Amino acid sequence: VQLQASGGGLVQAGASLRLSCVVSGRTFITFAMAWFRQAPGKERQFAAGINWNSEHTTYADFVKGRFTISRDNAKSTVSLQMDSLKPEDTAVYYCAAYRGFVTAIPMDGDYYDFWGPGTQVTVSS
Repeated sequence: VQLQASGGGLVQAGASLRLSCVVSGRTFITFAMAWFRQAPGKERQFAAGINWNSEHTTYADFVKGRFTISRDNAKSTVSLQMDSLKPEDTAVYYCAAYRGFVTAIPMDGDYYDFWGPGTQVTVSS
C-alpha cells in the first residue's frame, strides 16, 4: 500500500489550502483515513479522520470549524480542506490509513497501518 500526499505550501495567515492523499495497492474502501501533523520539536497530532463510507468524521479541537476532511472512494483519495489557517498550523501533514470498517475513528497514530511521506504546510503571520 502506498500513500502519496500533495497540496502543501507556503501561505499567509487566513488563507486556505487543500491537501490530497491518493492511496494505491489495496482497496481504498477498506480503510478509515486520517490526517496527522507534526511541527518541529513537537509530538505528532491527530487532526481529522473519516471512516470508510464518510458517515463518521472526527476532528481535533484545534481544527474544528476550520478544517474539513472528505474522501472519494472512486478515486481512492482523501482530502483535507484547511481554511482560516494560522501560523500554529505550520507542520508536516501526514495521511494515514487504518484497516477496518469502523465508526469510531482512532486518534492514536499507533493504530494506523500505513503512512504517507508527508507534505509541508507553512503559514506565515
